[in-house]
Amino acid sequence: MDEKAEYDPETAYHEAGHAVVALALGRPVHRVSVLPNRDRLGQCEFGKGVFRPSEDWVEREVMISLGGLAAEARHTGTYGWAEAERDLRHVRKLLAQTTERTAARLEKRLLAKVENLLADDGHWRAVERIAAELLVHGVISGRAARHLYEQAVEQD
Repeated sequence: MDEKAEYDPETAYHEAGHAVVALALGRPVHRVSVLPNRDRLGQCEFGKGVFRPSEDWVEREVMISLGGLAAEARHTGTYGWAEAERDLRHVRKLLAQTTERTAARLEKRLLAKVENLLADDGHWRAVERIAAELLVHGVISGRAARHLYEQAVEQD
């Protein structure tokens, strides 16, 4: 990681949002990066370890996918719908078993649920701390993300 590199703050908040929502919902994070490549500006990779089973894994996965959009919007004040196109395609693929109307309603409801989760002071502190680390280093391990998350939520 080049110390002189400048990373995009919106991307840092976006990826931190994915990580915080995943950690809040019990999904392990392997690595978080704002190092751009051909396909993406950043990436939150999830661990393959054992994680807390969810009553509704589709809901959990949709919420994690929407976490980036919601965190970036909270940081900038506007929704980056076009920038979150890949995440939104994934959400729509997950909701493909429902009617288009039901999928749209679910997407809206789950986005509100994610926004509520990120409105929690501890969760938002975690987004800010993870984003700050990403802006300095470009990439952090899942272990570092979990540590920053736990510190932030335990501060209350």
